[in-house]
Amino acid sequence: MADSATTRPPGRPAQISCEQIVDAALSAGNLDTLTMRELASRLEVTHGALYRWVKNRDQLFDLVSEVLIDRILPSEGPRGEQWRPWLARVAWAMHDQFLAVPGYATRIARPHRHTTESFGRIRAAVITAFTEAGLAPELAEQSWYIFITSVVSWLAAQENPLDLGERAPRFELFLDALLRGLPAREPGAVRD
Repeated sequence: MADSATTRPPGRPAQISCEQIVDAALSAGNLDTLTMRELASRLEVTHGALYRWVKNRDQLFDLVSEVLIDRILPSEGPRGEQWRPWLARVAWAMHDQFLAVPGYATRIARPHRHTTESFGRIRAAVITAFTEAGLAPELAEQSWYIFITSVVSWLAAQENPLDLGERAPRFELFLDALLRGLPAREPGAVRD
């Protein structure tokens, strides 16, 4: 007979948390192919119980993004001339965190709407780095877009390498070239 302290009465909602959901998703293997049914099984709850906490895969990715962006963003923001080393630190943290979760970079590289504050937080921090470098707001925004799409695309390519007999450049070479080209300048403008 089952212990009454460990059994749930019928119909009682599963006792899980957002943290447990994220932990189970992060340890599940390829996040891009993880189904909600598989996640529910990992959490030992019904499919319906999971949907009480997470409405769909997009919301699941938003929860995972919150955790990963918390791990990526340095506690201190960029300061003056230190914007390039700060951006390099952020890019390396993205490299380490995103590639540690198979399927994550692939998923976020696809066009979709992020509904979390997490990408807004990283966007604001990176734009601040570029404004600290002396850029006008519009060019800082353009530089953010170049930075994030370049880094995420490189990471997604690592998860899905093309069999062309060529390898992507090492991350340190890629990042060095990217950061030397940033911030964005108007065409024809002279570089500092």
